[in-house]
Amino acid sequence: MTQRINTHGLQVDSDLYAFITHRAIPGTGVDADSFWTEFGAIVDELTAENRTLLDKRDSLQAQIDAWHRSHRGNAHDPIAYRAFLSQIGYLVEEGPDFSVTTANVDDEITTIAGPQLVVPVNNARYALNAANARWCSLYDALYGTDVLPETDGAEKGNAYNPVRGQQVVDYSTVFLDQAVPLDGVSHADVTGYAIVDGTLMATHNTDSQCGLTQPEQLAGFSGDPMQPSCIVLRHHNLHIEIRIDRNHPVGASHPAGVSDVHRESALTTIQDCEDSVSTVDAADKVVVYRNWLGIMKGSLETSFTKNLERVTRRLHADRTYRDIHGGTLTLPGRSLLFVRNVGIHMYTDAVTTTTGEETPEGFLDALMTAVAM
Repeated sequence: MTQRINTHGLQVDSDLYAFITHRAIPGTGVDADSFWTEFGAIVDELTAENRTLLDKRDSLQAQIDAWHRSHRGNAHDPIAYRAFLSQIGYLVEEGPDFSVTTANVDDEITTIAGPQLVVPVNNARYALNAANARWCSLYDALYGTDVLPETDGAEKGNAYNPVRGQQVVDYSTVFLDQAVPLDGVSHADVTGYAIVDGTLMATHNTDSQCGLTQPEQLAGFSGDPMQPSCIVLRHHNLHIEIRIDRNHPVGASHPAGVSDVHRESALTTIQDCEDSVSTVDAADKVVVYRNWLGIMKGSLETSFTKNLERVTRRLHADRTYRDIHGGTLTLPGRSLLFVRNVGIHMYTDAVTTTTGEETPEGFLDALMTAVAM
């Protein structure tokens, strides 16, 4: 039987209580007793209002169901249906025009368009992979997926296949020519890259040099300007790394020593508590709150065996380069993270009232994610 802690008008699962009190709250500046006091007050004040909202929703749904049953077999009449929805209060009259402004919103929301991932936060490995998916190797992605067909000797196999590898390089070159083109020359013909007076210069097979069609696409670099190990370019506010290593197995066979191309990919990630995963009881809650807390603190890590090797996952650090003005350029190493909590219709027995009534699950999720942040 679940053991419970009685505190401030609540009965809290003992494992959940211990996690919140002794692991989540310390270091936040929030007193544990104050947390439980305020949580008890929220449950006492808002549970009835939450139930009223749910009852209203149930009433609306019942009326809508009844309307459809009474009109079964009839041709749909959108005008009559809209009038009915307005009559029961499901639709309301449109109000006057208004405007909304925002402030202090991340660039990933306001000015940069990019992919978004959704991942169940109860799986630490998946959660870390998604958070780290801000950057991806284009070479790895092309080699390991079906973007490139496994025909004409280009099978994936268990060992590196140079035929498939060349297809990866060719595909990546086409991408570079489209996204960050050189002035009159393909990246395929480049034999070396250098940073000269804050601009990218590429030497091609005629030993002459050319720059970017749009010089402003150069954002930064790493290493010796005349022999950079990484060149950072910008396309539609998304960054691209051209990695150069002539000692790398792939770079050694590339005319310019390009060993990989990295791209900004998943700009944002939803760490999910309620859609891709079901986390309702106390044991579930402790897992998702522990992982979310570890992500927010930067301490979450997990180990597993892959291809007979032990692998440890942890959060990636930010990426630092030299900018074209001689300063430092730092780019995020991780996705901008959101956390998705449950809706107001879900209740949980992880925390109950003194009479044993379940409490709205969203109350607990909202408070705990706020504490973790």
